[in-house]
Amino acid sequence: MTLGPGGNDPNRFGTEAFYASLGRAFVAMCAVVPILFLIEALDVWLGAGFDMAAGIIPRRIDGLDGVFFSPFLHHGFDHLYSNSIPLILLGTFVLAAGVRRFLWSTLVIILVSGLGVWFTGSPNSIVVGASGVIFGYLGILFMRGIVERSWWNFAVVLLVGLLYGWQLLGILPTDERISWQGHLFGLLGGLVAAVIFRRRRSETEPYSDSSLL
Repeated sequence: MTLGPGGNDPNRFGTEAFYASLGRAFVAMCAVVPILFLIEALDVWLGAGFDMAAGIIPRRIDGLDGVFFSPFLHHGFDHLYSNSIPLILLGTFVLAAGVRRFLWSTLVIILVSGLGVWFTGSPNSIVVGASGVIFGYLGILFMRGIVERSWWNFAVVLLVGLLYGWQLLGILPTDERISWQGHLFGLLGGLVAAVIFRRRRSETEPYSDSSLL
């Protein structure tokens, strides 16, 4: 089949390359979740105390390493279950735009979310979970819709809003058991990452790493 102009662009909605990239990204994100379940299983079954050892403990030096490790840990399987589907859904669309952008954007989100929690969270708490990353991916898709003029990114954000609208209240201090700081700073990190790693309108070729998904 002969592709028209932009037909091989994985960033252009409706092309074969777009759907192929989306499919590969979905498979990759589905492979991430079992790893998180394995980590949680080891923590529970071995009584390893991963949360205490590698979670974020705000304003304590010994809890600073949790900035990098906490997204891989959860407070039990119920916590992990609630994060799994939105992580796969949002991560798929973020990853489909390119591996390199995905990795760098995720790093920015982890840093902004984690450091935000470390500086502003309660020193009597231990914060773990991928929620900050999830809100970061939501921020990326929303901001990409603006800076890259991509309507399908807006469509994904709208879909997530309809499915998980009540969870979006997690950016507000409504429940002391939920780190609203992680959600809020994760969202801000995603907005920043979308601007820093945006796809320039003048580019005529897709990101070279898109084919590596």
